[in-house]
Formats: sequence, C-alpha cells, structure tokens
Amino acid sequence: MTDVLKEKVASLPDSPGIYRFYDKGESLIYVGKAKSLRKRVSSYFVKQSQYNRKTEKLVSEIRKIEFTLANTEFDALLLENNFIKENQPRYNILLKDDKTFPYLCILKERFPRIIYTRKYIPRQGEYFGPYTSVASMKSVLELVRKLYSIRTCNLLLSEENIAKKKFKVCLEYHLGNCKGPCEGLQEEGPYLEEIALARSILKGNLSIVENYFEENMKWASEAMEFERAALFKHKLNLLEKFQSKSLVVNRKLTDIDVITITSSPSDAFINFLQIREGAIVFSKNVEVKKKLEESDEEILTIVAHQLRMETNSRHSTIFSNKPLLVTDEFIENIVPQIGDKKKLVDLSLKNALFLKAKKEIAKEETKIKNIEVLQGLQKDLQLKKLPRIIECFDNSNLGGTNPVASMVRFADGKPDKSGYRHFNIKTVEGPDDFASMKEIVGRRYHRILAENSELPNLIIVDGGKGQLSSAVEALQELAIYGQVPIIGIAKKLEEIYYPEDPLPLHINKKSRSLLLIQHIRDEAHRFAITFHRKKRSQSVFTTELENIKGIGKSKANALLAHFKSIKKIKEADRSELEKFVSSALAEKIKQMP
Repeated sequence: MTDVLKEKVASLPDSPGIYRFYDKGESLIYVGKAKSLRKRVSSYFVKQSQYNRKTEKLVSEIRKIEFTLANTEFDALLLENNFIKENQPRYNILLKDDKTFPYLCILKERFPRIIYTRKYIPRQGEYFGPYTSVASMKSVLELVRKLYSIRTCNLLLSEENIAKKKFKVCLEYHLGNCKGPCEGLQEEGPYLEEIALARSILKGNLSIVENYFEENMKWASEAMEFERAALFKHKLNLLEKFQSKSLVVNRKLTDIDVITITSSPSDAFINFLQIREGAIVFSKNVEVKKKLEESDEEILTIVAHQLRMETNSRHSTIFSNKPLLVTDEFIENIVPQIGDKKKLVDLSLKNALFLKAKKEIAKEETKIKNIEVLQGLQKDLQLKKLPRIIECFDNSNLGGTNPVASMVRFADGKPDKSGYRHFNIKTVEGPDDFASMKEIVGRRYHRILAENSELPNLIIVDGGKGQLSSAVEALQELAIYGQVPIIGIAKKLEEIYYPEDPLPLHINKKSRSLLLIQHIRDEAHRFAITFHRKKRSQSVFTTELENIKGIGKSKANALLAHFKSIKKIKEADRSELEKFVSSALAEKIKQMP
C-alpha cells in the first residue's frame, strides 16, 4: 500500500457513500457501497489474510481511490447500481440477463388502445409489466378484451375525423368486440370508464373490478334487467376463472415483492416474484456471476434493487430468504418463518433451486461432451495425456506494419479467456512470421518456467512446417522440447504437422477433433487480428495527434492511456481533455475528423 493510498484511506469520512477503485491505467475496476466509507475501505488493506485470491488480486491492482458521499446507505446503493451499470467494472458481480420481456401499454391517444410491445418508450403511454411469459401476458390481454370493448384498430379517432364520417365500423363491431367509436357510436366518457377498469386488471387490482361487476349485477337484477345481469355474471365468472389459475395462497397478501437466493462458489441464482391479491403477477429468474467473495446477502441486496427498478416496483414490503443489508424507512424486509408468507418464500426459492440444478446439469453435460471430444483428439494425435489445457499461437502483421501476435488458452475444450495473451513483437524487424513465432513462444514459456506455472498439455501453432520449426527452436532453447506435444496446422488443406515428420496428418474433415483444433486456431487468429487493428488504429490516431503543434508522443500516449480508445477521446468533453492539454489544443482535438 503506497503512502498516497494510506493518506487517502485515512482521510475518508465515517459516512455512507460509494468508493471506487482504479488500476494503474486509471480504469475503474471496482465499485462498492458502505455505511462507513473509512471502515469499509480500510478493511481491504488491514484484513487481507481473510480474503480469497481474487480479492487479494483486486487489492494489489488498486492505485487510486475515489468516493462519493450519500445521505443514507440506501442512497449509496442507488449510486453503486448506477456506476456499475454505466462502467461494468471487472471485479463487480455480473448479472446474466439479456432477455427483452414484453409489456402491455395503454397508449396516449383518444379512445386509447391496449397493445403489447417489447419497446419501453414512456412518452408513448402507460406501461404494465414486464411479463416474463408471453403466454401469461396474452392471457391478461385476452381477459381484458373479453371483459371490455376495447378497440384494436389504429385509426386516428379525432373529433374532426369522426364528425366527417371518415371511417366505417369493421368486423370487430359486428362480432360485438367493439362499440364503434370510429362512427361516433360510443362516447369517449364510457370508453374511458372501461379503460380505467382495464387498468385495474393490468395493475393486478382484481378486487376493484370484481366489486364493480358484483354491484352492477345486483343493480341490474333488482331493476329486472336480467339480460344485463347475466352479462355481468358472465364477466364475473371470467374474472374468477382467471383468478383461480393464478391464485397462490392468501388473497390478503398483496403489493409484495418476494426475492430468494441460492448459490454455488462461482454463481448465484435468484428468483423474483411480485404478488398482488395472493396472485403472482410477475416472475423472473436471474443468474449472477460472482467476482470476489460476495455474500448471499450482498448479492441479494444489489439484485433486489435492480429488479425493483426494472419493474418500477413501489411495493413497501419485501419477503426474502436472507435479510437485505440496506435499511430504509419506506421498505419493510421480512424473512418469514411460518404460514402463508413462508409458503411464498419457499415457492420462490424452489424456482431459484430449479435454475441452479438446471445450470449444474447443463455444465456437467457440456463437460462430459467436451471430455469426449478431447479423448477423440488424444486418440487422433496419439497423445500420451488428455489435452485438457491447449495453447495456440498466431501472428498478425497485415501490410507489414505493427507486427503483433496472440495466444489463446482452452481448458477442457472451452475458451479460458483469463489465459489469453497479446504480444507486441520486440526483437524482429519487418514481417518475419518465423522469427516472430520463435520470439512469442520463447517469451511465453520462459515466463511460465520463471513463475513455476503449469505447462499446457498441447501447443498448437497456426502455420505449416516453417512456423512449427521456429516454435520448436524456442522450446529447445528453454530445454522443454519433448515435455509438451506441439503441432502446426496449415490453413489451406487443414493439414496437421508434427516436428521432425515430413508427412502431414490428415484428420477426417467431419471429426470433432479437427473441428476443435480449427475452432482454437480461428479464435487465436481473431484475437490477433483484433489486437492488430487496435494497434494500427491507435498508431494512426497518435500520429494525427502528434501532427497538432504542441502535442508530442508523451501527451498522445497519455490521452490514449486515460481514455482507453480513440472513440472515447473524440467523444470526451472539452473539460476532460483540458486535464491533459490546453483549451486551445482540446479545441483542435475536437475538430479532428
């Protein structure tokens, strides 16, 4: 811990807020919330022996600390959530949820329609949902259309258009599903009354609608209007039938959020329910990838907040199987132990446990399948050991400029992206694939030996005999040739080359072994090309920056180091640029094409 960091930690206030950790490149790597900033941040540096390796690595990378004060711990949670969503720091938990769920929307128009959509545009109308099941959403919409005469056409029903008799009633009118507002056969007032009742159903307040139908049925019966009473009775039956499908436990339980969690060492599985009048009106499963040693309570608190924001929940009661770590005078968090409340929590937890079991089964099936492929590869290449760890190298020097290389690492047949490496070619001048291959293979395994790390079970070189021979030379100089099998793959005929064997091996083109080798080779090529393009683009942009009088190489590199990309430099506010250059130079940078 540097003196600068010690001073920063010592100066932190004993107040709620969020803290942000940055690495040496000034990239945001972690955001956390705290009831006391001073106590929480200092704990990272005085309790390191209690942390796991991931947290130790995080602490070792911290070079700068920033903080933002909040009025309460709950406000700190809001701030933390916003920073994580905006910046996605690599040490914060990752929510795996990329689905777009549908909504029902009452459009802002004269004689409003009710539509379903996957786009959330607040100015368009009043939204309800999102619904995790399209079928459940359609059943709600179907119920509304059976109970009320809501138009489905998209005609512009302005007073002027109706007065001019621009429209004619359609088939929906003749079927009794619409009362013909397009021809002025239904006034706007009664139509909006039906929309108000439909809104209650969409909100899940079924008792309001039920009472309305019961009162009108009773009134019609007393007035001897038996056909009208039968109509309300029919609608009441439809409503009760819909309720019976979704009723869970106790109709007195209403306006409640239920959230539960179960976890494994690497992942957490969460189920979120919304309850109105004893019925589940919303359900969602979320998988969370753990990054450090987050407790279930910490993860549940973060995800509960995010899901409540996503669903626009205003419920003041939250049931959970683990206590939330944020206190709020407007929210009551209950961990039920008995009764109907406990049944709801158990139901939610059952969903979370099912998600966990499903994930674990899928992982095991994938693992078995990958092992079978690796066993086939071992047989095809006549390897002594199962190639569980495979590393593949590729060069990239398009046009002879900015020569770079890459290495990808596969573990049990799957990409291990934490093991991917980029290389800037240091000792070779010009486009020399053979010499470049020797350099990067030598550098890679020299470091592996120096760190006493594990060697792979198989090395793949993208190229034919020339590249393979160069890689072999590097292994021989490190005295590890023969300890690790090494092969080359030539692109044209997909031939497999062994060292000291003039004849290539041809694996069946449909073989899963060859498909795996090709996949690993293509991934190495993609990784190298991406890095090369980035370097070339940065090189061109740095040159353009240096052409501006007053900006030298060091300033150009400082800008790239801070903003991370050319796009972000161009999009940066002038005030941000002025932290590195003068206002005049910032203006010239903004004017660059």
